Amino acid sequence: MKSSTFTGLAGLAGIASAEVAAWYQCGGNDFSGETKCTEGYTCQYWNEWYSQCIPITGISSAASGKAKFAGVNIAGFDFGCDTSGDCVTSSTYDIVANGNGIAQMDHFISDTGLNAFRLPVGWQYLTNTVVGGDLDATNAGEYDKLVQGCLDSGAALCIIDIHNYARWNGQIIGQGGPTNAQFAALWTSLATKYASESKIAFGIMNEPHDLSSIDTWAETVQAVVTAIREAGATSQYILLPGTDYTSAASFIDNGSGAALMTVTNPDGTTDKLIFDVHKYLDSDGSGTSTECVTNNIDSAFSPLATWLRSNGRMAFTSETGGGNTASCVQYLREELDYINENSDVYLGYTAWAAGGFDTSYALSETPTLSGSTWTDMEIVTQCVAASWLA
Repeated sequence: MKSSTFTGLAGLAGIASAEVAAWYQCGGNDFSGETKCTEGYTCQYWNEWYSQCIPITGISSAASGKAKFAGVNIAGFDFGCDTSGDCVTSSTYDIVANGNGIAQMDHFISDTGLNAFRLPVGWQYLTNTVVGGDLDATNAGEYDKLVQGCLDSGAALCIIDIHNYARWNGQIIGQGGPTNAQFAALWTSLATKYASESKIAFGIMNEPHDLSSIDTWAETVQAVVTAIREAGATSQYILLPGTDYTSAASFIDNGSGAALMTVTNPDGTTDKLIFDVHKYLDSDGSGTSTECVTNNIDSAFSPLATWLRSNGRMAFTSETGGGNTASCVQYLREELDYINENSDVYLGYTAWAAGGFDTSYALSETPTLSGSTWTDMEIVTQCVAASWLA
């Protein structure tokens, strides 16, 4: 047992230096030390148990050649939500009771070879239109069936995603709308419910945009991270979104990266805190066209990779995708290949979207079932799965 004097001196030393020496550990499960590396070094993620301070110039741009997670969004419980944060609960599509969401996930795992799913849901649906943290037993119970289906499928990652664009009925959380405490209370309820599930990840918010202040938004994100960890969910990934629809192309320039760098776990570490980024490939980046015009590498993912390395952090692309067309097959494959080749800073991706969408939807990744045989969309076989399995 260490004496109180020794503990106090060690704490003072940590405050004075607050840096990890070259080649020493800087992160990992159960790691409680400093996470900032000395100048010229960055905290390199190797696995969930160990990260190490290595020279920035010594990092290969191609790590393992394979991200840790790859999969799709299973949409439906977010139907009825728009970019104003209005979520009409009567428009929600219960992909379990009325569709085949669980069977789709089973197929994507066993037949397609993917291992991750993002499960969008509206805040209003979970609480039956009451702002705050109490989960409605019926609605949250229906959503939980999808979550349990994900866990039972054998997936390595199941992301709970609140799909409200940083808003509740048009008002920005923590910036004139619901308070940080009200939003954090929702996450306390969710984190308490899933604290024992190591394969759950918490996607704090889908695509914040037009925020009054990114620094104020970072305070909201901090409140949620603290709430999740204090609810007992101490080992799961938490995805931190920026503004401008958390675009990978503007994440640095709009201040999202700098603001979210200040968000920490209650113990001051940043372990398992992953930046959440999106990027579509059509002409206006909206994800509404079936044609793609860019692979986003030079404009988004390469600059972001450099920034992530210099700061010893990682990102997860929870939304990207394109139409089932030759242009999108080409450009999305190139984008996902780059993400996989840079798996030292990109943890994975979930493409948009399967679940409740039918095959007429522009960006549909919903497989079709004929008898007992599933058939995947081309964008899934040639890009989402093929890149990761190559």
